[in-house]
Amino acid sequence: MTPQVEAPVSKVPSEKVYYKTIWLSDIHLGFKDCRAEYLLNFLSRVECDTIYLVGDVVDLWSLKRTLYWPASHHDVLRTLFRKANSGTRVVYIPGNHDETFRDYVGHIFGPIEVKKEAIHTTVTGKRLLMFHGDCLDEHIRLNKWEDLIGDYAYDLLLFVNRWANYFRRRFGWHYWSLATYIKQRIPNARQVIDVFEKAAVELAKERGMDGVICGHIHQPALKEIDGILYCNDGDWIENCTVLGETEEGVMELLNWTERQSVMDTLASKPTEEPEAEVLPLRRAS
Repeated sequence: MTPQVEAPVSKVPSEKVYYKTIWLSDIHLGFKDCRAEYLLNFLSRVECDTIYLVGDVVDLWSLKRTLYWPASHHDVLRTLFRKANSGTRVVYIPGNHDETFRDYVGHIFGPIEVKKEAIHTTVTGKRLLMFHGDCLDEHIRLNKWEDLIGDYAYDLLLFVNRWANYFRRRFGWHYWSLATYIKQRIPNARQVIDVFEKAAVELAKERGMDGVICGHIHQPALKEIDGILYCNDGDWIENCTVLGETEEGVMELLNWTERQSVMDTLASKPTEEPEAEVLPLRRAS
């Protein structure tokens, strides 16, 4: 018996949420541990002007090994195309797991723009460089987290994570990522994450940008490093996170499982009663 990966999202508010721009990456459609149901719930609730898909939307590596394509994975793509056809600007920046689509860079894939990288200007005028993140691997001799501990060990970890959350749901407990919990407690893994973040920030500095948005390492983050805004929108295997920009230019990192929450917030101006830590953004010199 194998537990169902796509746990139904229940007891969530039905009202819509609005963001001027959202960023999603590392969805890994076609991989059995993709949390497609949570993402579908988010997409059904969100209204936005622009969606950036920052790589690894479809996991072609996994599909080459095993054909796994449940209805929920198809529904994610259908929902994204529906939003694009309804006026939402959708920009797709392929990653290493869907690098075949880099052949279409510079083209319009139906209603969706395909780019190698992009620059986003926030409401407050900050210029943010966007790329998936695998471009940093060779530069800093970084392998993805799966390679760090071995593909088989990572698959085993996700297998245990799947069963752990199967039983948590049976007891009415919310989703919890065992993989992330362990990753945060292995010194070598933490060091790899730090090196990646610093390399991304250095690239933003070289380009004269105020910040950087990427994915790739399945480690959501929203913070300032050396005066540069570093954003990692996370993933939909381990963390179920999305990055959003409000109408006021506030950047929010959200966790979207049974318990939806704003994990971190960065604003151009502090609010009077912040719900989370609010840091002023500074333009890079």
